[in-house]
Amino acid sequence: MNSKFSIKLLFVTKCLLLCLVTSVCAEITPTYLRTEYKVDPFIDELSPRLSWELQSKEFSQYQSAYRILVASSMENLNKNKGDLWDTGEIKGQQMNQVHYAGKTLSSEKKVWWKVKVWDADGKEGAWSTAATWEMAKLQAAEWKAKWIGADLNHLAQVGAYHLPPSPYLRKQVSVTKKVKSARLYISSLGLHNFYINGEKVGSDYFASGWTDYDKRVYYNVYDVTDKVKKGQNAFGATLANGWYAGYLGYALLVGSPEVNRFYGDFPLLKAQVDVRYEDGSKEVFATDRSWKIDTGAVLEADMLQGETYDARKEPANWNKVGFDDKQWSEVQEVANKDGQELQLYPGQPVRVVEELAAKSIKKIAKGKYIVDFGQNFAGIARLKLKGNVGDSVVLRYGEMLHPDGTLMTENLRKARATDTYVFKGEATEERWSPSFTFHGFQFVEVSGLKQDPDLDFLTGLALSSDLAQVGSFTSDNSMLNQLYSNIVWTQRANYLDIPTDCPQRDERLGWTGDAQVYMRSAIYNADVASFHKKWIRDLNDAQWSNGAFPIYAPMPVNAAGLAAIRATDSFSPGWSEAGIICTYEIFKAYDDRDIVKESLPYMMKFMSFLKRRAQDNVLKEGAFDDVDPKGGFGDWLSIGDKTSPDLVASIYYFYCARLMADMCEAIGEKELSTSFEQEASVIRAGFKKHYLGSDNKLKTNNAAYGNGQGYVEGGNGFYGHTQTAYANAIYSGIFEGEDLRIAGNHLRQLVANNGDKLTTGFLGFKPLLPALSATGSVDKAYKLLLSTEYPSLGYEVANGATSIWERWDSYTQDEGFVHNAAMNSFSHYAFGSVNEWMFEHMVGISALERGYSTFVIKPEIPTGDLAIRQVKGAYHSIAGKIRSEWDYSGPVKLHTLEVPVNTTAYFYVKAPADQIYINGTLLSKSDLVQDIKEEEGYLKLRIGSGIYQIEIKDIS
Repeated sequence: MNSKFSIKLLFVTKCLLLCLVTSVCAEITPTYLRTEYKVDPFIDELSPRLSWELQSKEFSQYQSAYRILVASSMENLNKNKGDLWDTGEIKGQQMNQVHYAGKTLSSEKKVWWKVKVWDADGKEGAWSTAATWEMAKLQAAEWKAKWIGADLNHLAQVGAYHLPPSPYLRKQVSVTKKVKSARLYISSLGLHNFYINGEKVGSDYFASGWTDYDKRVYYNVYDVTDKVKKGQNAFGATLANGWYAGYLGYALLVGSPEVNRFYGDFPLLKAQVDVRYEDGSKEVFATDRSWKIDTGAVLEADMLQGETYDARKEPANWNKVGFDDKQWSEVQEVANKDGQELQLYPGQPVRVVEELAAKSIKKIAKGKYIVDFGQNFAGIARLKLKGNVGDSVVLRYGEMLHPDGTLMTENLRKARATDTYVFKGEATEERWSPSFTFHGFQFVEVSGLKQDPDLDFLTGLALSSDLAQVGSFTSDNSMLNQLYSNIVWTQRANYLDIPTDCPQRDERLGWTGDAQVYMRSAIYNADVASFHKKWIRDLNDAQWSNGAFPIYAPMPVNAAGLAAIRATDSFSPGWSEAGIICTYEIFKAYDDRDIVKESLPYMMKFMSFLKRRAQDNVLKEGAFDDVDPKGGFGDWLSIGDKTSPDLVASIYYFYCARLMADMCEAIGEKELSTSFEQEASVIRAGFKKHYLGSDNKLKTNNAAYGNGQGYVEGGNGFYGHTQTAYANAIYSGIFEGEDLRIAGNHLRQLVANNGDKLTTGFLGFKPLLPALSATGSVDKAYKLLLSTEYPSLGYEVANGATSIWERWDSYTQDEGFVHNAAMNSFSHYAFGSVNEWMFEHMVGISALERGYSTFVIKPEIPTGDLAIRQVKGAYHSIAGKIRSEWDYSGPVKLHTLEVPVNTTAYFYVKAPADQIYINGTLLSKSDLVQDIKEEEGYLKLRIGSGIYQIEIKDIS
């Protein structure tokens, strides 16, 4: 046969086969492959969880089966050889939380994996692109590195703060062969920057995070193959006290015996570079007593107080090959602490998530200027300026300005929040930003300038745990759009390794009450799964021996077993429940049953703690008189009648029992689930008997609180008939049937009687709008949301807020900053918990099944003269992107919906069927809707995946 003819025939045959395969393959493609919530990560889980999302242009498309291949090489994977794991065809719709169940993986093992799925009709789809994960160190014996450092406390300058200089460490090594791969495994007790041949490794800040260092310490892994070379290599590191040995919280403010060095006296480093050579051999270069140490340019570094950097003192090329370190000292080698586990950091690192240009510069005195970034955020400033040798620039940070234009710093209390840079006098502009501190600010006071600076001499670097943004919200109401921006920015500012209360003053603690009320709101904004995997572990580590979860975590303790920052810091109703509520919200949003299993012993211990305090199945007045303040913090920063803290505690007790029943059922603990259902039932009965009066109003025995001494604002008395009480009771589900209806009426009336204004604090505001919606008062919920009068979130926006304030009266037009020197944060996410209502009721997205495999889209459209007619929102769930938009501004009412592949949505719409068109087709004739039912005045449409344009045309 003619060779040209043979080649042509072969080409045509291949084309025909390709066309045949293309026509047979299902149009459904796996995307966004992740392992333990991360893309191509290092992990230390022996059975990590895999997840993917699906894309298809077809409507109502589902996954009927999947197949995963995990291979020891990309070559094997390309050959469809899953030599580590081949699941074969697995029937079902699961596409996340799929545990690896292949061959046991050893430390440092890198694997490649991919997945394909079959569609709803059983057609096989194409393989996904490849993803990877790499095992970290699974055994303690694999660590060759030692803890090294030196106590430099004697070098701290005398002053108001004890701030020693940062140690500089270095080691030069010889790499004798051609490098195939290199990994840096690094941890510190404190904070670190690590350098290889003069180049910083990674873009992370504050690694490896804040933990209870006596129980566990985290490490990170970096691929440094491109940085290690054959021949001489220099390793260097700088350290800082960080959370380990630096100032924490308000200890200095309240006069605690300890104000810093809560975990140790000075920072330590543990690091090793594992190098694999092309010939298959391996060499480890680890920290040990052969490393050298000295000081350098970082004269002071503290999370609260700031950083001082004298560029003249930076040893030239100290972290490069050839530097003469003969005058440097030997490091101190420190033994491992018993009971201190070394584990891979499970969260996302803190990084620069956005750069902000200065909006304006105003001169306020000779050499002194105010720089306004136009946004309150957490982070640092990057300096770009030319100066003479020895000149210094001092940066002071603040959130607000006084009326005279000067920086307001009173609300920082004992946090110095000041950075200083001393110039080395280069011919060109010097560039610097601090490494070991952060601040909460919008304004920077700059002093020491010799001439007017250019606008770009300072850049704001917003720092936050690097979490994927999964939510979006816009409307035709500019105030609401700014409010949503404020919520997002405040979450960024406070989701920095742990969920802090505030980023600016002498506190910055992981307050549990703030975290639990905001938890679901956080989920709608960012992918917080790995972030809270880390912090819930911190919370479990901090559980008190009596079973109570603490008021913040991590919780440093002293030798007596008391809170070290302030001895009276212990536990409180509404705060301690974070151990269950935060775990539940992650479980529900991500279908994460592993976090339930890990947390179950701690949650069980907490439920036993509550049960011991209950009398007649309810937490009665005085149940928490042993804590300081008495009864706990109650509805913190409420502005109306004070709600009984024990009444609220009883509602939380019931709510936690409900959540426990749900979680236990999901992990196969049937008996426990039944037990908690029964416990919830008896709590409900006990609650009604004790706290519900004969007039069907909530009540409390105010006499039991005496004169209120020791309670939060106890002198004003406590009540049951409050917005906070009914909002929590309705939200928790403790009321049913007629009781629920009556409670809803009471809540509505209380709001109306207060001029359609709120009276709630931290615990009352989160459930307030959801409770109004649940009981038929959507109009009141919208009025509260859209109000711009004090007290409201809109009032903050109207007064220029770019973040969420701690108090309703953090600033008022008539009194100004009345709480400045006490408690007055302008970046506090607790009241941002309204975000939950905005997504679930305005946008209308809420989960029915765990992981959003089934969900509701039920937007509540305001009526009357309220100034909002358009809303656009989306939430990128673990199952994919869910979108809901509505436009009621014209004669034709519009909804746009996006439903991810492999999910089912129930869309609720208030309109006659003969007025509804789906993608241009009358509802009754559309084949896109799987089912239609009438429910409580709505049409309930069941739909599968796809993008839907829904028009409501009034034909009357």
